[in-house]
Amino acid sequence: MQSLADPIVFPRGTRTPASCAVAVGNFDGVHLGHAAIVERLRAAAARHGVPAVAVTFDPHPASVLRPAEAPVPLTTPERRAELLLHLGVDAVCVQPADAALMAVEAEEFFRRMLRDRLAAVAVVEGADFRFGARRRGDVALLGRLCAADGVELDVVDPVVVGGEPVSSSRLRGMIAEGRVADANRLMTAAYRLSGVVEVGARRGATIGFPTANLAEVATLLPALGVYAARARIAGRSHAVAVHVGPNATFGESRVSVEAHLVGFSGDLYGRRLDVDFLDRVRDTRRFASVEDLKAQLADDVATAVRIAAAAAPPSGTT
Repeated sequence: MQSLADPIVFPRGTRTPASCAVAVGNFDGVHLGHAAIVERLRAAAARHGVPAVAVTFDPHPASVLRPAEAPVPLTTPERRAELLLHLGVDAVCVQPADAALMAVEAEEFFRRMLRDRLAAVAVVEGADFRFGARRRGDVALLGRLCAADGVELDVVDPVVVGGEPVSSSRLRGMIAEGRVADANRLMTAAYRLSGVVEVGARRGATIGFPTANLAEVATLLPALGVYAARARIAGRSHAVAVHVGPNATFGESRVSVEAHLVGFSGDLYGRRLDVDFLDRVRDTRRFASVEDLKAQLADDVATAVRIAAAAAPPSGTT
């Protein structure tokens, strides 16, 4: 019999609860549909007097089953847990996804994960929930399994915005097109890129616009362009102008993520930086001269400051 690897539980150090109300899903992007599930999960937990627990996976199960077709994630597991906790769940279990887990049949997954490990007394899922080997399990099968064990099941209808259900795949399409402002309206927090600041060519500093170059970005890059964003350093929020793409003016072809933090001076090398994208400012392009580039960068910074000032205050997440 295959064993299920122990999950990472957030907040760090929290033990898997003795009993709970649970929702299982990828929760990638933590969007309005996920928020609706969490709201009903919290209500179920309150009815039973147990903690509300969200179970997610790392990596995305598709990356195990169909690596070439797996979607680029919208959130890291840590960010996903942070956002779910901010919505009010008591704990988030990040379940390692591997070939052994993908081979577990739906009935066995229900028994071993939801009943034996979590002792779930209530389960809350979206209407399109699938589980178990070959994604054979659906909410109809889940309903039968819950009924046989006396477990409450609540199935949540999709959240529809603009005539379409809110989904992680819809968000990926928007972000890939650079429509981060539209995507943010469907998410519970602004779209975030996180990376480690590395040493770049240092050209920005020589022309008056120093940038933090982000490496090791694990989530989906927006379409090439310049964006208005926001970042928090040492408790202070900074407007950010972010360039995603190659430095065409200097003959480069490698795509990079360069963030100019307005009003910040200091050394960020080697540190992880979180940048929350707010809106797209313009396309990337090659400039005829460095002076033309500098003039455009000044306009970009002014636009980023204006957008950041007009945006809603950051959520309670850090």
